Amino acid sequence: MSVVQRNLRVNGSRLWDMHMEMAKIGPGIAGGNNRQTLTDEDRQGRNLFQKWCENAKMAVSIDTMGNMFARRAGRDDSLAPVMAGSHLDTQPTGGRFDGVFGVLAALEAVQTMNDLGIETKRPIEIVNWTNEEGSRFGPPMMGSAVFSGALAENVANATQDHDGVTMAEALDAIGYRGKVATKPRSIHAFFECHIEQGPYLEREDKAIGVVTGVQAMRWYKARVLGEARHAGTTPPSSRKDAMTAAARLVLKIDDIMQKRGDAGRCTVGILQAYPGSPNVCPDRVEFTVDMRNPTTDELNLMDKEFRRAAEDLYVDTGCGVEIEETWFSEPVHFDSNCLDAVRRGAEEHGHAWRDIMSGAGHDAVNVARLAPTAMIFIPCKDGISHNEAEYSSPEAIAAGADVLLAALLDLAE
Repeated sequence: MSVVQRNLRVNGSRLWDMHMEMAKIGPGIAGGNNRQTLTDEDRQGRNLFQKWCENAKMAVSIDTMGNMFARRAGRDDSLAPVMAGSHLDTQPTGGRFDGVFGVLAALEAVQTMNDLGIETKRPIEIVNWTNEEGSRFGPPMMGSAVFSGALAENVANATQDHDGVTMAEALDAIGYRGKVATKPRSIHAFFECHIEQGPYLEREDKAIGVVTGVQAMRWYKARVLGEARHAGTTPPSSRKDAMTAAARLVLKIDDIMQKRGDAGRCTVGILQAYPGSPNVCPDRVEFTVDMRNPTTDELNLMDKEFRRAAEDLYVDTGCGVEIEETWFSEPVHFDSNCLDAVRRGAEEHGHAWRDIMSGAGHDAVNVARLAPTAMIFIPCKDGISHNEAEYSSPEAIAAGADVLLAALLDLAE
């Protein structure tokens, strides 16, 4: 039976109800979620997901990084599986759909197959990756990075949160350190559904984004070093104020982004001043920098401009700057056959679609090191994400899950 002849649809009401049920775990203060990785709220979310998978007659296994895999057997269970999923952890002020949609859309696709008695030649696996967000433990996409071999497991386990708790301790605390080794294995194809987290699909009235790849990214820690002085007795001519110097550098970082139009991204997300007294000129300011661009070459130019601005700052203010690169991700281009399967699924259901490059990192970046991979985007209201106001409509998530179902059957048959 061809994909076009199937034209199968998921149960949109059931999918929406699962989202709303999951959203009850770790509620935020403004309608979203605070279900940070390896917290008790994360444990509760994982437990609910496992219960749903077992009710769908799937076998659940957990690896040593806490990645969860729910397997639906195929007619030839010796074949490499077709995998789909995303993550259940959220930002501290996260929404109800980021990541969660990818996990629950895959589960709904399997439940629809069960409802219709559909068997697939290849097994299908749903995955919930550990610590995609990176808000508690950095870097982001940690579970899939260890799985793909991009990050050593001992390095991940030793990572600490702001309270000094290690990743290993947190895994043990919630009881989700599994026994399956976290290492690369054969995957026939991988699909990840996700909200766009940007404005383009909504602006253009497109139901589906066919994600062709993910742009390059760099993270930094920067330190501006000045001199602590009494705020009331030190005149401007005698100051080496790390805060005012840092402010100038932050504005320069914004200039680096603005000159590139929509292609550049620069964000200072955390900024802290020391010693942290209202009547002392700061002698040290530390802040994070997130830079992104579709090409490595252009991202390298942005890096050079950032470092040149730091050198100029010392000449102008006498404040030195230390820059530490903490993470780098090359641009990723997804598999053409998997992308075609997504496009066919969108056409099958009559959904307007467009090719799109992802500005955010996703677990699919790491899985693409191992297997043919593609992503499916759906619109979110005003492009807002990493915010409790994040919203995608029941119709939007059903459309994305329909396309995922078609792509899974395409590759798993």
